[in-house]
Amino acid sequence: MKYLKLQLILLSLASGLILSLAWPERGFPALLFFAFVPLLRMEELISSNRERFNRFSVFFYSYPGFLLWNGLTTWWIVNSTGEGAIMAVVLNAMFMSIVFAFFSGTKRRLDSRPAGYLALICYWVMFEYLHLNWDLNWPWLNLGNGFSSYHHWVQWYEYTGAFGGTVWVLVVNVLIFTLIRSRITDKALRADNDASRRSWISSYPPIQLSRNPAIQLSSYPAILLILLPIAFSYLRYYSYHEKSNPVHAVIVQPNIDPYSEQYSLPPIQVVGRIMNLANPSIDSSTNLLVTPESALQQEMWENQIETFESVLLVRQIITKYPNLNIIVGGSTYYAFKPGEKIPHTARKFTQENAWYNRYNAAIMVSRYPALQFYHKSKLTPGVEVLPSYGPFRWLEKYAIDLGGIVGSLGTDSVRKVYKTINMPPVAACICYESIFGEFFAEFVRNGAQVMCIITNDGWWGNTAGHRQHYAFAHLRAIETRRSILRSANTGISAWIDQRGDAHEQTNYWVPAVIKATVNANDKMTFYTLHGDYIAYWLSWLGGLLYVGSLVVWLTRKRIKQS
Repeated sequence: MKYLKLQLILLSLASGLILSLAWPERGFPALLFFAFVPLLRMEELISSNRERFNRFSVFFYSYPGFLLWNGLTTWWIVNSTGEGAIMAVVLNAMFMSIVFAFFSGTKRRLDSRPAGYLALICYWVMFEYLHLNWDLNWPWLNLGNGFSSYHHWVQWYEYTGAFGGTVWVLVVNVLIFTLIRSRITDKALRADNDASRRSWISSYPPIQLSRNPAIQLSSYPAILLILLPIAFSYLRYYSYHEKSNPVHAVIVQPNIDPYSEQYSLPPIQVVGRIMNLANPSIDSSTNLLVTPESALQQEMWENQIETFESVLLVRQIITKYPNLNIIVGGSTYYAFKPGEKIPHTARKFTQENAWYNRYNAAIMVSRYPALQFYHKSKLTPGVEVLPSYGPFRWLEKYAIDLGGIVGSLGTDSVRKVYKTINMPPVAACICYESIFGEFFAEFVRNGAQVMCIITNDGWWGNTAGHRQHYAFAHLRAIETRRSILRSANTGISAWIDQRGDAHEQTNYWVPAVIKATVNANDKMTFYTLHGDYIAYWLSWLGGLLYVGSLVVWLTRKRIKQS
């Protein structure tokens, strides 16, 4: 029994290690296609020795592997918050183990391997879909993201989104495990047959147990399922050509230290640093200037926005370049007027009976009289959002303080597209939002022909964290076929074309400016129009499988009792 338990732990850890070695930005994603095989073997051993294990064994033995994967790939969170790192690693590994335990339970109740493995695919997709749509969202390790550094392999994401990659990985893993299991079983049967044949009376004719043709052929679907999508992807990559519709942009990476400078420098120094970099690259033909998230850290009230020095300084740039559009990140507040609906994230003024909200905002400044605001709506758990409804409001005091605005922020219900001067419509996605495929596509569905990502990746240091975040942007470009202008305070700034190829990447912790010409695009991809339809339908199917497994189990239980 001790040997078996050790074997189970080693199998779990093997999966965790393989998943880690496959992960961006320096991993090799082909490893994903058999990363779950050791875990599936672990589950099979527990299921075949059910009398020696309890119902929670699959959870406990899968947990070390998922913990290893989470730890090795997202440890860098500790650079910004130790508590947040522990929470992200420990809880996410726990959620993954729960999914695996649910799959094993469904397989056991249905007494069917095919139905069980279908349940694994559905349940895992349900889990990833949940991670995109609840307050404790953490889709960083969604399997489809694993190909972001090899975006040439997944040009078909324009039809499926990253969930197509998740299903791809899981189906191939199941096929490979089934193949291995079948060959092991076939070998064992032939060995048993040879032993029995030697003991038979010589008058009996020898029995030849030939290889099962189904087993011989079973390797082909797995190989084809890996190679055909990659072949189609390369075909799509080389056949895709952008339509000429140029937008001339300047991207600034000011490299303001988020720990020692960002929240202490006076506005004139912040804007001055940005413009000292940008000025040599801006001319009368420049359409767009893109600056990072949280570039303006004055506590600016949107009700009186034109009175703040930061805004006045940016306005002065427009007087020199009247056809210029400027996207700048900032922290803003809004005081609700009498009669306005008060959202659950609002806070009460201490001295009066009135409410206000706080935002992480992307602001469009142009020669239009009114500034245009977009408020970040996919918020970072533990920093920008905590459960804040009714009895959970006390959790706000435990929000992680990285400087600036702390605690649950206000959000927008609509993915806003800016009205622009002399250029196609553009939208800005803020930091963490860029890993949410369907969410990102909503900007495009609302009319954005060029996308911007403004971010501040300096919190994580020069680790895989900022490089993974950058790599995920390649997938968003493919899913929507939109050019992306990425401005990082520090980290990696670049422009990404509609095939997902990046250009003029900057170095970490180096002030930089990029002068880019990208093509706008008004065509909608299938994924842009339909979003995460794969996750939606597989979630429904997973729900039906789970309910069906419970019905089957209860029916059998009643029959046994009667």
